[in-house]
Amino acid sequence: MDLDRRKFLKVIGITSLSLAIGKDIKAEDTKVNKEFNGVLYDASRCKGCHGCEYDCSEANSLPEPAIIDEDAPPRKTDETRRTVVNKFETSKGPVFTKIQCMHCNEPACVAACLTQAMYKTPEGAVIWREDKCMGCRYCMISCPFDSPKFEYHSPNPKIEKCSMCFETRISQGEIPACAENCPNDALLFGNRRELISEARRRIYESPDQYIEHIYGEHEAGGTCWLYISPVPFKELGMNTKLQKESYPALTKGFLYSVPSIFVLVPALLLGIQQATKINILPKENEDE
Repeated sequence: MDLDRRKFLKVIGITSLSLAIGKDIKAEDTKVNKEFNGVLYDASRCKGCHGCEYDCSEANSLPEPAIIDEDAPPRKTDETRRTVVNKFETSKGPVFTKIQCMHCNEPACVAACLTQAMYKTPEGAVIWREDKCMGCRYCMISCPFDSPKFEYHSPNPKIEKCSMCFETRISQGEIPACAENCPNDALLFGNRRELISEARRRIYESPDQYIEHIYGEHEAGGTCWLYISPVPFKELGMNTKLQKESYPALTKGFLYSVPSIFVLVPALLLGIQQATKINILPKENEDE
């Protein structure tokens, strides 16, 4: 295939235009005009029944949780469980805490995903879209909460993480399974702004019961899962060294340039190769 300079520049121009449009679309996808939904977790009310783990597994067709040993080291989420509840011995005695995807307001996993497989819904949930995933696992590396997990031993691997039951419940007008069935009202689903107000009310009315901190209000730019606790969150094994600004805000320029590199460099090399080939062929003909 012959490719002169004019055609080569045209290809580069079209590619650049397509990428520019793609960036605008990606930025528009993450723009939200309404308040997110979220979940408030009250660690002082959780009794460690682990019912949310069973409800999550059933709602998402995952294996039933294995026998839970509360005295074992804290468990983490993996490809078979999207949430876990751990017990911690704290300065105020045993306290339980639930972990899962935090559904960041500006998710690092969404910014890092080259194919928009990770997507922040207008409702607030961060979901993984299988049909768009190319398996790069950048979402796992970028997440400050270590939430996405990859099915390494599956012939058709998926990314597993809490979706806030978006596909099966929220999109149908229902609330997440864990929040609906919690017997101790440790989980409250609702509008994020209203949840923050409720958390502040509880802290103000019961200062001896809670520390004056809503985890997730500002961490990593804010998250849709919010926590209040009777003890400092460091005692519950939670990352307390996160910055307040979202991580994509620091790396937005670089992350958005990655797709351009992947697409433009092959096109550039192809153009150079074809242009060189055109120049070489006449010389070979002259030698003959």
